[in-house]
Amino acid sequence: MDKAIVRKLTMVIRLGAVFAALMMGGCATLPDNFERPVSYAYTHTQDTRIAKAIQDEKEAHPGKSGFLMLTTGLDAFVARAVLADQADRSIDVQYYLYQNDLTGKLLSARLIQAADRGVRIRLLVDDMDLEGRDLNAAILDSHPNVEVRLFNPFSRKTGRISQFLTRYGSVTRRMHNKSFTVDNQATILGGRNIGNEYFEADPDMTFSDLDVLAIGLVPERVSAAFDKYWNSDLAYPATVLKGRSPTSEEIELASRQIDEFLAQQANSEYLQALRNSKLANTLRSHQLSFSWGNAEVIYDQPEKLLHDFDKLEYHLIPKLKPYLDGVTEELILFSPYFVPGKEGTAFLTQLSEKGVRVKILTNSLSSSDVSIIHAGYAKYRKDLLRAGIELYELNKKISRKDRKAKKGEYGSSKASLHAKSFVFDRDTIFVGSLNLDSRSAYHNTEIGVVFQSVEIAGGMGEWFDKNIETIAFRLELYVDEDGSEEIRWHGLDDGKQQVFTTDPYAGFWRRFSTGFLSFFPIESQL
Repeated sequence: MDKAIVRKLTMVIRLGAVFAALMMGGCATLPDNFERPVSYAYTHTQDTRIAKAIQDEKEAHPGKSGFLMLTTGLDAFVARAVLADQADRSIDVQYYLYQNDLTGKLLSARLIQAADRGVRIRLLVDDMDLEGRDLNAAILDSHPNVEVRLFNPFSRKTGRISQFLTRYGSVTRRMHNKSFTVDNQATILGGRNIGNEYFEADPDMTFSDLDVLAIGLVPERVSAAFDKYWNSDLAYPATVLKGRSPTSEEIELASRQIDEFLAQQANSEYLQALRNSKLANTLRSHQLSFSWGNAEVIYDQPEKLLHDFDKLEYHLIPKLKPYLDGVTEELILFSPYFVPGKEGTAFLTQLSEKGVRVKILTNSLSSSDVSIIHAGYAKYRKDLLRAGIELYELNKKISRKDRKAKKGEYGSSKASLHAKSFVFDRDTIFVGSLNLDSRSAYHNTEIGVVFQSVEIAGGMGEWFDKNIETIAFRLELYVDEDGSEEIRWHGLDDGKQQVFTTDPYAGFWRRFSTGFLSFFPIESQL
């Protein structure tokens, strides 16, 4: 979910700022007289360290790809950092959010170190969250081995809030893709952006997320997708948007600040993990064990943002639909922002009527980080339950003992679910950036991989069966003697089974305001 957009739209609604913003908006313009050099992923990288390390396994599994799930935030960070350290030719980085916090700075330092030894870095970031950071991006872009481009940028000539109205339908559509590809030999796909909350480095807010490290054919296909976005007319060089090149003094100051920051973090948990963690040592020694199977990388075309919603030839969803249609026994959905709409509800109902057991884990009102999204989802809970669909919402208040025991497993969370994954008949799995909502389906661009692995898909199904009642509320549609329906939540409260008749751990005003938001006709934006 592009929650930053939803929050800004909500703010506009609450403040009643439509008229004022239109008056201030003016004509938002972007640079149009500049060079955008075309470049592509390197294809001859068989002599790199990573390629040599995985060569035997690739030859033993011709035409297939190998997969390793990254279930903890720390492992997900370590995997990116170690791969960056081992890069010989190129690193292609594509994210919706790239924050300037602890993990963002540590990863940027790794990229700079790789560039210093001659590795080509291409960094493509959506412009949604980069306000006020043009100079930093231009400084990074000034490195001779680094190029930084910002996707679908806002005009720098007027305020961003006003552009949500004057450029509605343009800046409200974002690049939500997430990929990290090294030497065209290894890639990481999944739900994580670059930021502390995605890598378990924020004590106040941690997303339970999921990534997959892939080798084999998948990296080449991710690189092909990256190239389309990188060379798109919507990708603007960072220095062009800044309007000038950074001075030598600005570059020197930024370099000194990075060095000082790294020195201060020398004994931090993340750098210690990078040096000492089991995954880091296994990656460095090239002793990882991959699960091999057939795979398909599916993604929206960048042109999706330039065309009407009915131009489905640019969309990911039609490529995912055959996997959904092909389910015969069980479908497990992990989706943090779940707004199925009438169409999605009807589809899931049809699956259930065919005898498919449909299980859904999403956020509860208390664990959701965006209430208006929950308002859109809540409309469909009764319809889903009537259809026999098993609906679960994350329990934000599981006991400390249970939380410690579940940390690092699929779906565990300190605060909020963020993983986007679908398990088809415990045989095939999707992992990517796609949420099950209108914004992902129609407005934004997404990427993911569908791969066959009984080991991984079956393991996720077994985990779900074993742990779901502990880490989530099970929703029940209760019908009283008068035929009135109400939802009840069954789950743990400090380790004891409880039944709730309202959204658990959500106070009156939050429930009231969420219900109030549900009256606004903005479901298509959720």
